[in-house]
Amino acid sequence: MLRLAVFALALAPLLVQAQKQPYSLDAMTDLQSGVARSGAAAPMPAAWGPDGRSFLIRRDGTLAIYDPAARRARDLVSASELEGAAVRAEALEQPYGWENRRVRAAGPQFSSSGAEILYPAGGDLFLIQVATGKWQQLTKTAQEEEDAKLSPDGKMAAFRRDWDLYVLEISTGKETRLTSDGSDTLRNGGLDWVYPEELELGTAYWWSPDSKSIAFLQFDTSREPLVPHADLLGERARYEPQRYPQAGENNAMVRMGIVGPAGGAIRWVDAGDTRNLYLIARAGWMPGSRAVYVLRMNRVQNALEMISFDAATGDSRQIFRETDPYWINLADDILFLKDGQRFLRTSERDGYRHIYSYSIDGKNVKQLTRGDWEVTAINAVDEERGRIFYTSNEGGRIGRRLYSIKLDGSDKRLLTPEAGTHAVAMGPSGAFHLDTYSTMKTPPRTLLRAWDGAELGVYREADRALWDEYELQPVEVVPFKGADGTELSGRLIRPAGFQSGKKYPVIVLVYGGPGVDLPVKDAWAAAGMDQVYANAGYVVWQAENRGGQGRGHAFETSIFRQLGKVELADQVAGVKHLISMGFADAARVGITGSSYGGFMTLNAMLEAQDVFRCGVAGAPVTNWLNYDSIYTERYMGLPADNAKGYRDTALPPKAAYLKRDLMIVHNYEDDNVLFQNTMQMIDALQQAGKVFGMMLYPQKTHAVTGPAGKQMNASALEFFGRCLK
Repeated sequence: MLRLAVFALALAPLLVQAQKQPYSLDAMTDLQSGVARSGAAAPMPAAWGPDGRSFLIRRDGTLAIYDPAARRARDLVSASELEGAAVRAEALEQPYGWENRRVRAAGPQFSSSGAEILYPAGGDLFLIQVATGKWQQLTKTAQEEEDAKLSPDGKMAAFRRDWDLYVLEISTGKETRLTSDGSDTLRNGGLDWVYPEELELGTAYWWSPDSKSIAFLQFDTSREPLVPHADLLGERARYEPQRYPQAGENNAMVRMGIVGPAGGAIRWVDAGDTRNLYLIARAGWMPGSRAVYVLRMNRVQNALEMISFDAATGDSRQIFRETDPYWINLADDILFLKDGQRFLRTSERDGYRHIYSYSIDGKNVKQLTRGDWEVTAINAVDEERGRIFYTSNEGGRIGRRLYSIKLDGSDKRLLTPEAGTHAVAMGPSGAFHLDTYSTMKTPPRTLLRAWDGAELGVYREADRALWDEYELQPVEVVPFKGADGTELSGRLIRPAGFQSGKKYPVIVLVYGGPGVDLPVKDAWAAAGMDQVYANAGYVVWQAENRGGQGRGHAFETSIFRQLGKVELADQVAGVKHLISMGFADAARVGITGSSYGGFMTLNAMLEAQDVFRCGVAGAPVTNWLNYDSIYTERYMGLPADNAKGYRDTALPPKAAYLKRDLMIVHNYEDDNVLFQNTMQMIDALQQAGKVFGMMLYPQKTHAVTGPAGKQMNASALEFFGRCLK
């Protein structure tokens, strides 16, 4: 026994050293704020060179050029030096601007020769010489130059200042103002709120290939309805209105203008009544610079057409038209090939998203990929080798891998053989790419690969610090059948210290809405509230439901014109399957989600109270008449055409059904799901005499972040502790 005791004493320090920490809310908050160790990360590309054989990175405050062939970086210039040279405008107290989170202002750009980089810093523009690192400051103004773009010939830079477009001649510094009528409600080359949010249109102007013209969209938002937000944190309330069209209301009037870089008269293109009938979902230049194109959708988005307009005369012709009995998901833009005779795009016209090749007149169409799987992105085209690089879920719907295929649809090759989910950063020619991949059990690892998938080296090694330091619970995939027999999957995390034969409380995490990937993925998940709940003793369950994307168009469209119905039925089926596994306590099931997940949580608490004991609904849509026009009309149709659907899916009229514990959380100035939704719900609950919890936050975003976010999560944890334990 003495020898055993000595051995145990010697082993004890090692056991203490190896013991992992419980993953708590404090640990999660520290990791998210960078207080705790999160692992060093090699910088990812900020911009690719035009030949795809080098890329710009930011590391330790320095801009550098990375050479994939040599696998080394060369320092270029100090980013802080450029920031320090910029003119800083005096911060003025003014109403919030409500710019959408999905606006994609142009970042650093290489010139077409690769010899220079246009770099925005501190609101000004700089031009950096790639060979020497020398730089010149192109603008020096207190106003910010936004969405700056080099002309294809590299001689000019266009940008937006406030809501007008300008061009700067680089050699002389001469600045030309192209538009002069811009205002907050008349945006030249600038977007409104709803277009980037729901159509992912990230920019609103484009250089012609010959650098002789600029095409731009002008958004007239003056007849979009106003939401009367107010900032209530000061000594007096401050009015902060937001232009936000709800279902059935006026969209912006959008038209396309064409102007030369020297200014002069603007030639306007007539794309139809975009306030009431159409949406300009994409736009740009046709090859040859003689015509522009728009991808125009009808308002309910079940018809899409590509129209070209002669830049000089405005004469139009239809290149293709596509229709769908439900809706069309527009995932990308037109990708023209260098010969000027063909273009590529993806479409769900055969039921799954695949790549199609079109002749420039739209008369000859060829499907290049096919199968009961989805292309998720066209990553690049290498025309010298005649190959398209694309990401798809062909190898298994819960993963993503990179493939290449010839331009005629032959010789398909898998380039990333490792299992899991691959996120690819690829240059324009496909010569090199960074492949970041992970599985549910392995953290992300980034490899540098050549065009053919050959591994050239490790760019960023997997960081297992989080897994080694904290007690994270493994994730399982559990198949089950939905309400109609559809094969679905659930994402299961068992509680810390799980014991067979014991019954545990359950927290269901839900989103459930369309246009978003299904929650079950073979990918490393950043440790969030799911792990906090599991370490607090809960079974954590997250299930697929019909309506999500990634499994074909038919899987999505069962929700058409009746949001919330089939999604809830599938969520209930998932919970019942979980309970049948024997360790989940059917009497202690909670549910939580935000945004569409908030809608689903409230829906569950009102329509499935025999299944769910309590719920925390974050930023919930409570009536689809309150949500934005483009999203809502895509799935629900116009209110005038689907009055019953809007009426049946509204939640405030069902307030009297509530018999279980509920907490609602919402930002008062939420720009996405308006607080109007929650106000209508709490009024209905109060009128029905219902007792419920409420957490109100003053932030101007859709999510609750920072210290308030931690307080919100702590409130949810405490709430579930009261109602489920």
